[in-house]
Amino acid sequence: MICIFTGEAYPLNLSLRIARKLINGRKKSFSTFIMRISITATTISVAAMIVSLSFINGFQKIVAEKVFGFWGHMRVQHYEPIRSTIAEEVPINKNDTIEKLMAAHPNILSISPFATRSAILNANGTIEGVMLKGVTASYPFKKLDRFLIRGKWPSLDDSTKSGQLVLSEYTANQLGIDTGRSLLIYFIQENGTMPRTRKLLVSGIYRTGIDVYDKVYAIGDIQLIQKLNDWNKSQIGGYEMDLKDPSTMDSTAAEVFNFIPAGWNAVTLKEISPEIFDWLNLQNTNKYILITVMTIIAVINLITCLIILLLERTPMIALLKALGARDGTIQRIFIVYGSWIAGIGILLGTIIGLSLCYLQQYGELIKLNEEAYYVRTAPVAIDYGQVIMIVVGTFVVSMLILVIPSMISRKINPSRALQFK
Repeated sequence: MICIFTGEAYPLNLSLRIARKLINGRKKSFSTFIMRISITATTISVAAMIVSLSFINGFQKIVAEKVFGFWGHMRVQHYEPIRSTIAEEVPINKNDTIEKLMAAHPNILSISPFATRSAILNANGTIEGVMLKGVTASYPFKKLDRFLIRGKWPSLDDSTKSGQLVLSEYTANQLGIDTGRSLLIYFIQENGTMPRTRKLLVSGIYRTGIDVYDKVYAIGDIQLIQKLNDWNKSQIGGYEMDLKDPSTMDSTAAEVFNFIPAGWNAVTLKEISPEIFDWLNLQNTNKYILITVMTIIAVINLITCLIILLLERTPMIALLKALGARDGTIQRIFIVYGSWIAGIGILLGTIIGLSLCYLQQYGELIKLNEEAYYVRTAPVAIDYGQVIMIVVGTFVVSMLILVIPSMISRKINPSRALQFK
């Protein structure tokens, strides 16, 4: 007599039918309870990966945009091997030929002359030290619009010096001053003579949320710095540049360095402010740790669930073997069973994870300490490529791991298992 389980034409179909019976079994059985726990754990793991990675992506994107928005992606300035982040620049002379070469570079979006000068502000009997960033009328203030919270950017004219200044919210609060008010600015002289004093009007207030900028910089007219430094009109601190593709800033800086004059240097903002970018790069490590931990949790949970279900279904396995079912057929039953659990968990986890991300993206429910995190609300940047990787990766790993517990079915002895039933 030929057993119905040994036919070669229907083993997969048979496995699917039995697995479907197990899945649709009694709703209040112990197997159903374990299956639900496993689906819940897989759902939480996948949702946690999607939400966490989206939050990390958001932090990296927003903070990088803030840093680059305020200071551009790279600078060309006098070469100084050892230089503080907020030190004043040694002047260089504007060079029309070099400007044209830089403007012709396919990755350079804008070029803006700048200079910096340390100063002391005095208002309402309070003094505050700042670094004045001087720019020209051609400066692309539009990229800074996201930071302006009150007033307007200074009105600049290359023919006459502007008497306007933009302060950070932090500095304005320290001085107790607001837009439309005047203050005194003092420039300390290196030769020990009396500080030079100017009266300036506060035209606007900005806030980036990054202490390195908010507690240090004010923005004004480069001509004021040129006058105070006794520079001529062609002398500047350097060129600030915005790039079309920030990911290639290192190679762009190297290419620009090849045609600038000796004594000049092309540096990226990553070299100028490494502490911020080290913090951002640390988030990549957090990504890998998170994905590894959550995948391990999902896999261990699935293995444990399937082993419990196998042990509970030992009599059924023994009976199938006694009737002639092959080990491969029985193994496929539990692989299908496990893949269904993993699939449902992954699907629910994806839906819940994306829903939470959209909720934060549009509702801004989670608030943060801006001094610690550089942002006031937790930013979200959903990378759908990463979401697909999480879904596919979790399913593939789960399918590979499912072979381990399903191998237990091969070790079950029908006669002994049915003897103790």
